[in-house]
Amino acid sequence: MKDETIKWLEYANENLQSAQLLAGSLFNPCLQNVQQAVEKVLKALLIEFDIKFLKTHSIAELVSLLENNGKNINITPEDCDLLDSIYLPSKYPLGGVLPDFEPDEEICKKCLEIAERIFDSVEKRLK
Repeated sequence: MKDETIKWLEYANENLQSAQLLAGSLFNPCLQNVQQAVEKVLKALLIEFDIKFLKTHSIAELVSLLENNGKNINITPEDCDLLDSIYLPSKYPLGGVLPDFEPDEEICKKCLEIAERIFDSVEKRLK
């Protein structure tokens, strides 16, 4: 595995661990860390397979790049939409994280489940 891939995975794991710790009480930081963990683990996979990507925070764009290069992972378009919808609102006070919803423990757990599934999928791809 490339050194750069390993570094991205280390950062992704730190974000995931942070999200897990925050899930029961600090919802916006939890969601921010979930989104960052997924973004970084996907970028690690892109880097490992020499797939060029532009600077983006869009999970859907990163997944599309992977799929277009034959690197499918376990994520649905709905999962991508959910994770993309939390990026800015979890960082800045622009309103609720999701339309018609306030961030809460339930949405944090749902997003963590998605992230953990993606991490498993990426791990299998890298073996």
